[in-house]
Amino acid sequence: MGGQTENNRQVSKYKIMDISKFKSNWKKFRFFLPYLWPRTMKLQIYLFLAFILLGLTNLRNTYTLIFNKWVVDSLTATNDQELEFRWDLIALYVVMNYLRYFERFKDILWMKVTHNTSKEIQIGVFKRIQSLSLRWHMNRKTGEVLSILEKSSESFTGFLDTFYHSIIPTVMESLVSISYFMSYFDFWFGLTVAVCILLHIAITYYTSEWMSRKRRSNFKAAYEAKNSSIDSLMNFETVKYFGNEEYEVNIFKNAFEVICNRAFQGVFVDTTVSALKSLTVNISLLVGSLMCGYRIVTTKDLTIGDYVMFSSHVYSLFWALGSFSYFYGSIRDFITDMEQFYDLLKEEIEVKDTPNAAQLEINNASIVFQNVFFEYLPNQPILKNITFTVHGGKTTAIVGPSGSGKTTITRLLFRFYDVGSGSILIDGQNIKDVTQKSLRKAIGVVPQDTVLFNNTIRFNIKYGRLSADEEQIIEAAEGADIHKNIISFKDGYDTEVGERGLKLSGGEKQRIAIARTILKAPRIVLLDEATSSLDTKTERNIQKSLNKLCTNRTTIIIAHRLSTIIHAEQILVLKEGVIVERGRHDDLLKLDGLYASMWQLQMNSILENNDTKSKGSL
Repeated sequence: MGGQTENNRQVSKYKIMDISKFKSNWKKFRFFLPYLWPRTMKLQIYLFLAFILLGLTNLRNTYTLIFNKWVVDSLTATNDQELEFRWDLIALYVVMNYLRYFERFKDILWMKVTHNTSKEIQIGVFKRIQSLSLRWHMNRKTGEVLSILEKSSESFTGFLDTFYHSIIPTVMESLVSISYFMSYFDFWFGLTVAVCILLHIAITYYTSEWMSRKRRSNFKAAYEAKNSSIDSLMNFETVKYFGNEEYEVNIFKNAFEVICNRAFQGVFVDTTVSALKSLTVNISLLVGSLMCGYRIVTTKDLTIGDYVMFSSHVYSLFWALGSFSYFYGSIRDFITDMEQFYDLLKEEIEVKDTPNAAQLEINNASIVFQNVFFEYLPNQPILKNITFTVHGGKTTAIVGPSGSGKTTITRLLFRFYDVGSGSILIDGQNIKDVTQKSLRKAIGVVPQDTVLFNNTIRFNIKYGRLSADEEQIIEAAEGADIHKNIISFKDGYDTEVGERGLKLSGGEKQRIAIARTILKAPRIVLLDEATSSLDTKTERNIQKSLNKLCTNRTTIIIAHRLSTIIHAEQILVLKEGVIVERGRHDDLLKLDGLYASMWQLQMNSILENNDTKSKGSL
């Protein structure tokens, strides 16, 4: 008794889970319903005409079989009738078959609609990805995001196509067939076909559920393989440094062996299920044919034409049900894919403009941090109530050990994140109250790791201001002291820089980044350790370009090499998210604190390097 109660509880539990799952899927499906209805009148007319042609196609299918019955009856002799040559019926039967090719016109109309839907979905997903915060992008793998973007279009379009080409025609044909068999033959013919249809659908449902679970694991394996390959290719230099090419190939190989094995299991199950569903079709055909043949021979209320029509109709119907099976699988696939980009589209935008956000107005471009507190993770503060002012047109440098929060300050100023508490003001305007676009337009940055688009030098410089003409691009390049280098290349400004700009040297990449920022012409400039990854000679040359860039601009420099910021009007020394020292270079050396110790360490390092070079030359 207790076991039965436990079983009932288990059944109830699964029913609740199924209902909950259905509600969840329906909620997600409703989210995509607006994409189904075209926004333009032209496409709405196309959609309406496509459904009209779909209905006419279903009528054509039914009457083709009826005409065939009439042809067979006219050519079949009975006891009291003679053979009759009905050329008109034969002609009509051929014409009805020929009209099948005109169904492609509805496919053309439908294609217009689905292509528009695919475009809207992809644009919507890509726009959403672009609007998400830096935190989200840093926590996601590029390969995974690209896969979601690709699947968002393919899956939704595939779902629409199978819905239009399979589910609607199959439902219409099933209802017409059952009704026709019941009215023209008798109740048992209709019941036979209806039972087999239900069996066919039940087999489809339960096997598709199982296959869906398998497909989820296949997706996971495919994502891992793709992400692994992308990560390996993007870091190919590291792979080659350590000679791990064979290791990377083995990872890729093992991942795809898992995918292939699972694919084989899927094909095996699919073949078995197809045989089972084919058995239901043939049982239906056997039972109906026996009843039909019996009545032709005994009661003589049916004709040979009726037998031909019945068998043809059953094959046609269950061929459509075969398409329905594919449709349900497509529905399951869509739901699986939908979970990926539904979560993406519903992802909360961490940083967004307020409803009444104004345009940032720049006067002297002064910057104020007031008691700014920030943490990436709960209870792990990065900045602890820091306060400082950068006067308009002046330079402030920020130094400190790694992890002290230097780069976080630049990200907050760009508003990649919102502060936990406190405020950041530019000319007295809280950056939370202005549009992100106007804020970022006013700020230019030269980062430590300059990543360029896999495009031409011209494109990468012009990215600073897309409306710039050729003369302005060249002027910016001259300002960054890179113009002569560019024109010395074979293709000049049309030179392809390669993936992440790897065809250029570190100094050339930095100069292009400077030229891009010069072209942007910002009032505020951020230099985030812009020369720390360069050799001393290249750093000195680029420093001249940076000095030109920062002239008469409000500048914040995140510095590793202290020799590059001795000219700053203000130097902030950070340690564990707190400003422990501030002042000019000479004043901080007199304090003999953290800054002075950092300066002494770097000077000793320079002296040691010089001694090593001198001994080497001897």
